[in-house]
Amino acid sequence: MKTLKSLIRTCFLVVVLQTSAQNMQQGFTYLETGDYAKAEEFFTTILKDYPKNKTARLCYGRAIGLNGKSEAAQQLFTQLLKDYPNDFEVKLNYGESLLWNRNFTAAKVYYKELVKEDPNNFAALLGFANTLSNLKEYENALSYVNKALEVSPNNPNAMTSKKYIYLGYAYQNQQSQNYDKAEILLIKNLELFGDDKETLLNLANLYLIWEKFDEAEVMYNRLQPQHKILALNGLALVSHLKGKEKEALNLSTAAYNGLTTNTESTLLQQTTERYVQALIWNKKFKAAQNKIEALVAEYPNENWVLALRATLNIYKSNFKESLADYNQILANDSTSFDGNLGKANVLKALGRYDEAYTSAENTLKFYSNQKDAVKFIAQMDVNFSPQLDSKASHTFDNGDNRAYMFGTSLSYPLSTKLNILGNYSYRTTNNTLTDNNATSNNMSVGLAYQILPNITIKGLAGLTSATAESRDYNQILANIALNIKAFKLQTLDIGYQRQVENFNADLLDRELVQNNFYANYNLSTNFNLGWYTQLMHTSQSDNNTRNLLFTSLYYNILPKPGVKVGVNYQYITFKDQLPSIYFSPEKFNAYEVFINLIKDEAVAKPNQWFYNLTGAFGYQFIENDPKQTAYRIQGAFGYKFSERTLLNVYGTHSNIASATAAGFTFTEIGLRFKWSL
Repeated sequence: MKTLKSLIRTCFLVVVLQTSAQNMQQGFTYLETGDYAKAEEFFTTILKDYPKNKTARLCYGRAIGLNGKSEAAQQLFTQLLKDYPNDFEVKLNYGESLLWNRNFTAAKVYYKELVKEDPNNFAALLGFANTLSNLKEYENALSYVNKALEVSPNNPNAMTSKKYIYLGYAYQNQQSQNYDKAEILLIKNLELFGDDKETLLNLANLYLIWEKFDEAEVMYNRLQPQHKILALNGLALVSHLKGKEKEALNLSTAAYNGLTTNTESTLLQQTTERYVQALIWNKKFKAAQNKIEALVAEYPNENWVLALRATLNIYKSNFKESLADYNQILANDSTSFDGNLGKANVLKALGRYDEAYTSAENTLKFYSNQKDAVKFIAQMDVNFSPQLDSKASHTFDNGDNRAYMFGTSLSYPLSTKLNILGNYSYRTTNNTLTDNNATSNNMSVGLAYQILPNITIKGLAGLTSATAESRDYNQILANIALNIKAFKLQTLDIGYQRQVENFNADLLDRELVQNNFYANYNLSTNFNLGWYTQLMHTSQSDNNTRNLLFTSLYYNILPKPGVKVGVNYQYITFKDQLPSIYFSPEKFNAYEVFINLIKDEAVAKPNQWFYNLTGAFGYQFIENDPKQTAYRIQGAFGYKFSERTLLNVYGTHSNIASATAAGFTFTEIGLRFKWSL
């Protein structure tokens, strides 16, 4: 907030003694034109000859105060007050010196008395308004600046103060998330000051935070053509937030190409920064890397350049390198917003959750109620809240099997490392042709523990209780898994699972226990290609064994909404062939191509829909039989009520052979509810 403008005219109002010998007009001109160094030099010379002259002392005090020597100016005006205790002009200058020294609390008390002494004095009213504004008492500040404008209508100094009071008041409401009030204040500013650059930028920023991107775009366009490069930088950011990355790059490239040797340094930096960010958003990592290396050479150890390099490394999943840059940023400036919140995001990605919390909380120490930091902590809180995930489904196939299932899983974190797990499911199935019925109840409990930031172990043990046509029995359930993120963009799950086959009533009646040993490997890349593979060996209680290989190679075409295409291959072999009991070929091969359209529930915002649709088509080969067409349709469609609750319906229809049947069609429809308690 700008403080009170110079009261230069004060010097003219003081009676000048010995005018012919003390012509101070040149000094007044220096003050009026802002040449404070020359004014200081001028009045120093005057005071050598006339050390007691009040006018010269006042003007000298103003010159040094406005030239950065605020403490010396306050001392000078304090002495003047002793010499002229009832001189109102001296009092006004002393009051302004309190503002120069940012002693706003004392200034508030002092100006309050000045306004009482002369309620219609313009300088006193404006000084009081600026003091209240600096104390963020904007309602009262507006009242007094309006009183000043009643005394001196349309005074440019008062109008400037009023503009900044509105800007500060709007920002205060923005920080408190009173976006409607902030918008009203900024629009009022535009009514008073036309297309004022600072007001347009503040309003555009409000709309970005408010996620009103179309309105933000309008504000940036109003900056053109006078502030074209500034407008293009903002429009590029809007395009990015709308998911239009190519458009963002085109806009930022136009802004970057518009830079000249005469471009102001701050705008030069902002435009270069936006251009490199746009390269990163479009995954043009090589071009971004080259530009960043050039900037590092030109601006070594500059925080904005380090932040660009840290951002690039985040996009490339080089989190350790990114962390080093954020640490250097904080070494340079411990209050850096980019440094603190950027570090929090990297620590979260590295699995160092406690440290991520600390870094995000540090951000809020310096930037109270900052929306991104608050949102980061809130999302972490959701992730480490008790989670309830429940499903109910109905399945049927062309083998006359029908089943109804209800299942729920619960996780209860005790810390960021330790999590209590629980599962319960109920399934009832029958065959309408044989009139065979069976039910099962499964229950298990366990723990998940983060051994290291990149290694988590999970273990559950439980019991299944089955009631079938010819027998009732209980069996032990178990699931032990190790999740490893040993290398960049790679995950490996190794595990063992003991389960009872309950697909239909006949299999449940056979008490078929399966011991599955599996490994899942997923590889992502920075160029949109991915590869997933699962290997599984199963030994069964009937002495049969199964080996399974599933692998998927896919390519991400679009990020928002996600569009993925790929090819899948599956191979299954059984040691013994028991076709009359269950599908158990010596060899089974399936090939399919698929397309997946997704708006993930994790990225959906509250009060938004999300979906996941997959279509696949291919061929399956059973033993040496002729090939058969294979198809699969899967979908989920849901609504996110808040950050903590969502509901969706889902369904699958397929004719791909499974471990239970060949030449069949299978359909499942269900309802799912997820709640973070």
